[in-house]
Amino acid sequence: MEQNQSKFKRYTVTSALPYANGPIHIGHLAGVYIPADIYSRYLRLKGKDVVFIGGSDEHGVPITIKAKQQNVSPQQIVDKYHRIIKKSFEDFGISFDVYSRTSNKTHHETASEFFKTLYDKGEFIEKTNEHFYDPDQQQFLADRYITGTCPHCGNEKAYGDQCENCGTSLNATDLINPKSALTGNTPKLKDTKHWYLPLDKYENWLREWIIVGHKNDWKSNVYGQCKSWIDQGLQARAVTRDLDWGVKVPIEGADGKVLYVWFDAPIGYISATKEWAAEKGIDWEPYWKNEDTKMLHFIGKDNIVFHCIIFPSMLKREGTYILPENVPANEFLNLENDKISTSRNWAVWLHKYLEEFPGKQDVLRYVLCANAPETKDNDFTWKDFQARNNNELLAIFGNFVNRTLVLTQKYFDGRVPALGELTALDTSVLNEIKRYPDSISKSLEHYRFREALNELMNLARLGNKYLTETEPWKVFKIDEERVKTILNISLQICANLAILSSPFLPFSSEKLFRMLNIDSMPWNKSGRDDLLANGHELNKPELLFEKIEDNQIQAQIQKLLDTKIENDNNKNANPQKEDISFDDFVKMDIRTATIIEAEKVPKTKKLLKLIVDTGIDKRTIVSGIAEYYKPEDIIGQKVSVLINLSSRKLKGIESQGMILTAKSAEGELCFVQPSNDFDNGSEVK
Repeated sequence: MEQNQSKFKRYTVTSALPYANGPIHIGHLAGVYIPADIYSRYLRLKGKDVVFIGGSDEHGVPITIKAKQQNVSPQQIVDKYHRIIKKSFEDFGISFDVYSRTSNKTHHETASEFFKTLYDKGEFIEKTNEHFYDPDQQQFLADRYITGTCPHCGNEKAYGDQCENCGTSLNATDLINPKSALTGNTPKLKDTKHWYLPLDKYENWLREWIIVGHKNDWKSNVYGQCKSWIDQGLQARAVTRDLDWGVKVPIEGADGKVLYVWFDAPIGYISATKEWAAEKGIDWEPYWKNEDTKMLHFIGKDNIVFHCIIFPSMLKREGTYILPENVPANEFLNLENDKISTSRNWAVWLHKYLEEFPGKQDVLRYVLCANAPETKDNDFTWKDFQARNNNELLAIFGNFVNRTLVLTQKYFDGRVPALGELTALDTSVLNEIKRYPDSISKSLEHYRFREALNELMNLARLGNKYLTETEPWKVFKIDEERVKTILNISLQICANLAILSSPFLPFSSEKLFRMLNIDSMPWNKSGRDDLLANGHELNKPELLFEKIEDNQIQAQIQKLLDTKIENDNNKNANPQKEDISFDDFVKMDIRTATIIEAEKVPKTKKLLKLIVDTGIDKRTIVSGIAEYYKPEDIIGQKVSVLINLSSRKLKGIESQGMILTAKSAEGELCFVQPSNDFDNGSEVK
């Protein structure tokens, strides 16, 4: 269970290390970096000792693939994108205490030492297995360097670790007709030795620590995914791989091997903390090894298993580290009702946004927080971006601040007027101000950032409502003293907004403090009604937010439309495969059949278990079509079936054949079926 906040003397906040083979996009921001930054800024305002850690993940196969494609070194790839990512974060106001990189010497030393400690304690299993080897390149092939046909859905461009069409996790040896991505040749199987982390040995401890210990304080999406993994049974996982780019395995007999990126990347949090502490001249260990430290991992849902099961297992077996108190992972953000895809350029890139919307960092921060995918996938649209800016930031927050400061300038020469006799409404508003700091704190400390942001906006709404009801622009003609009280209270709300908005909208908060002519204040000052002294001179009012015009939004929408057109133009049909003989073709026995039963395969998103009547027999076939067909909708459906395909076990189910499907350019699947109602068992010639 997560401990009482008062027991913690320091906080270690980590954010997933972005992969240094491309820039940052809004999906990364909404899922990880904005909530992590809000929380870290909030902790600092509360006067907490906090280190907020970031860095670039610079090892792994995708980087080596990109380097080969561009005929440059992996180091050149990571240097390029590390610079872009780091600068984007800085310009956007992500307030890392340290932003490091896993190619640094300190990281290599730390990761090597961590591996060696576990190795010396006998924590690893050593196995020699057959892995694919490319004789022409004289190297073993990582899973991503192997492509072939997915045995589940027939996708001919599946990778050796996963089919991106049906989403099924694979072993490279599962692929039909595997090919080396380096040469296009068929790879050979060859023995190689690797070391494995026996996660199955830790299953009872993980069940107690997560399933029992964090049932009530971890987010339901995080807890549910962890429980599903543990309930399915954990397997030993390789911590080394055959590759020449990464942290070298620091033991004898491991030439040509590096630490698997999933093993070395989270250790990057530790090495980054070491670099930060060394620069400050302090000890790094309390931030990772003292029980009075609270550690939090901010990640996206694709990293849950690594940060909740694998990394804690590594820390636990090492024996000297604390474990995370919470892992507040978010789901995914879509863009204009379509999945963000870097390969299709279907994204809003942070560095491009900063160029095209200068000075509007807080607008994007606001929209992505207000629309954050906290419990389920959510969608970003440019129309919503415009509406939230114009109807919320501008019309509510900015409008209230501007009206208050302009009226104070007009009636009292920009000086804070004195509070006079209070009405019942005044007293009610002043009492209401007091509740916001605790209300926002409670939401933040439960990682409900959307809720916290809405409460902040409710304070601005309170101010707007108060001005509208009291109408100081009318009252001033008959009762100047009354207007002094109204504007004093309104200015105190502005000062509270400046403090409470700081974690969410740091640039706007700083601007508001500047207009109020006061220094920034800590969190514990908020809720008060005397933040601005009588007679205090304000600076000239400026607009906090500007209207975003239709043409600006249309330009962004057009850019996406152009991207979609370009993608469509690039979607040519796959080239013809190698010629086969007529004898090869006639070996295939394809028959018309009818689906008579259908159900989802448990714990999968893509697979359906079908019973089909082939006219010869009734047989079970597992097919990766669940995204496109509901089981109840395809009972009685005529299909074409390859019936003499060797049977294969999928998720423990014996699959006896393959349903033939066609795949569109967008990746959608549909049945290949007879146009006439032929009898089951009719041969396809």
